[in-house]
Amino acid sequence: MSNQEIEVLIVGAGQAGVAMSEHLSNRGVPHLVLERDRIAERWRSGRWDSLVANGPVWHDRFPNLEFSDVAPDAFASKEQVADYFVKYAEKINAPIRCGVEVTSVRKNVGRPGFHLETSEGTIDARYVVAATGPFQRPVIPALVPHEADIQQIHSSSYRNPQQLPEGAVLVVGAGSSGVQIADELQNSGRQVYLAVGPHDRPPRSYRGRDFVWWLGVLNKWDASAPPQGAEHVTISVSGANGGHTVDFRSLAASGIQLVGRAQSYQSPTMRFAPDLGDNIARGDANYLSLLDEADAYIERNGLDLPEEPEARNLGPDAECVTNPLLELDLADAGVTSIVWATGFAVDYSWLNVDATDENGRPKHQRGVSSEPGVYFLGLPWQSRRGSSFIWGVWHDANYLADHIMIQRGYLDYGPSDATRSTQARQPSGTTPSETFKEQRIR
Repeated sequence: MSNQEIEVLIVGAGQAGVAMSEHLSNRGVPHLVLERDRIAERWRSGRWDSLVANGPVWHDRFPNLEFSDVAPDAFASKEQVADYFVKYAEKINAPIRCGVEVTSVRKNVGRPGFHLETSEGTIDARYVVAATGPFQRPVIPALVPHEADIQQIHSSSYRNPQQLPEGAVLVVGAGSSGVQIADELQNSGRQVYLAVGPHDRPPRSYRGRDFVWWLGVLNKWDASAPPQGAEHVTISVSGANGGHTVDFRSLAASGIQLVGRAQSYQSPTMRFAPDLGDNIARGDANYLSLLDEADAYIERNGLDLPEEPEARNLGPDAECVTNPLLELDLADAGVTSIVWATGFAVDYSWLNVDATDENGRPKHQRGVSSEPGVYFLGLPWQSRRGSSFIWGVWHDANYLADHIMIQRGYLDYGPSDATRSTQARQPSGTTPSETFKEQRIR
């Protein structure tokens, strides 16, 4: 591939890129997907060994293909998820080229479209879809210096307990990743300290229905933006071991030492914010609020679902919550490693157009960027709360494909006697896209 022209170039062949390819193919739009590694590579090599998806496979999939090797209410392993997307790409005959990295995208001068530099040559494209998702650059807070005598890794580099040196472990971050990693390390015989920040804590299931079902029927997946101040609040929910509600009291009872947010470090001491009790209380309030809404929904609709009063029994707070540890001498505690489950930042350094702000974050509305012709796909809260889930990406891709079709219609328009005659006869209320579709058919 030395030089090529294509109408739509999709960067990334994860769940976002595969979804975008399907919707463009359904509309007959010529396109190409470039992936620097393998299809769905992040699922294979960017996760720990025992990871499973956080949603049951009846829900966490694309509409047109079921998981063939996982029971509907079970949670797929990371390899099963990656294999699923490989099968999906084959099913839709997606035009994917693996092993090709996009290094630069620039706006053409004096003509439409964009010029792309890749590891295998150049491409000119009318539209570009950045489908690289949100997990691009691991974020590790600048608390503990690299030269400190302690091993530090991000959760994206963690694979299993044997990877870490002997000794206790501090896990920072109590979202899905941090909780599952901390639990796995504790079960392996390690002493674990878990730094718990603000979080939402939904029930894994309630009254015979998984929490993804409850968020659906209560219209919570369709929330268009996170509550103010909660943009980066993590969700503590787990599909591990068949799926279970994250219970910080149970984690403490198992021997995990809970602490507040990691606040500062001065060798060899880590200091924690005095917010552990408040963070757990707010997580409990979020949990109980969803139970209240679920109960009200059942009563209002007359559903015959089994009562579950024990779900409201939270139990007493552990000693580590009522009398929180604010300082920890890592050396005295035998802590030899820190796992930072602190999320990711995006990296669009290759996208050299006016589509990101001064901090490198996408400027967009539902994935339609501030640079006409450039689109983003796979972002959290891209259009709704559900955008972070596999099925949500599929629906976001459908919206972007519609937008591209509308833009194609505008670009195809050309004044002529025939089109002026068509416009004169256009019925009131007909949309521009309908007119363009009618012109294409003729």
